[in-house]
Amino acid sequence: MKTFKELVSERCSVRSFASKTIETSKLDYILECGRLAPSAVNFQPWKLYVISPESAIETRTNVQKCYDREWFSSAPYYIIGTIIHDQSWHRKNDGKDHGDIDIAILTEHICLAAAEQGIGTCWVCNFDAKLCHELFNLPENEEAAVLIPMGYPSAEFAPAEKKRKPIDEIVISL
Repeated sequence: MKTFKELVSERCSVRSFASKTIETSKLDYILECGRLAPSAVNFQPWKLYVISPESAIETRTNVQKCYDREWFSSAPYYIIGTIIHDQSWHRKNDGKDHGDIDIAILTEHICLAAAEQGIGTCWVCNFDAKLCHELFNLPENEEAAVLIPMGYPSAEFAPAEKKRKPIDEIVISL
């Protein structure tokens, strides 16, 4: 079994997917790991909309319209992660909405669980959130915050070298 450090070191953004179907047990496992993510005051202010190869062509086309990139269209699965702002915790002294933080934690749980199962993901935030909201007729109080394309990496996929700042640039002892 991999250590957590090995898992996070190996996880990468996959931008080339095989058309292979994800086994139901693996998909269920990945979604369950997301469900178990912590959130501020345990409010869990999120929804996950899963689009699979069996979803309607219009549904698949609509998610692809929200992020019009050729590589994105190769994903067999997509998850739209939304924040329900009127259910998220807001810090009392300044009103800061923690929904963005909560969905980020959930998203990383999904991405790491997928990597553990040999499934590739890519965290996409640079998409047309307004269009996504309209095309999927999301409730007014929900914000489309993240798209997660998901599937087995294609045979041609090669992970890019990870560039990270040295530890002494990000950790400050007080």
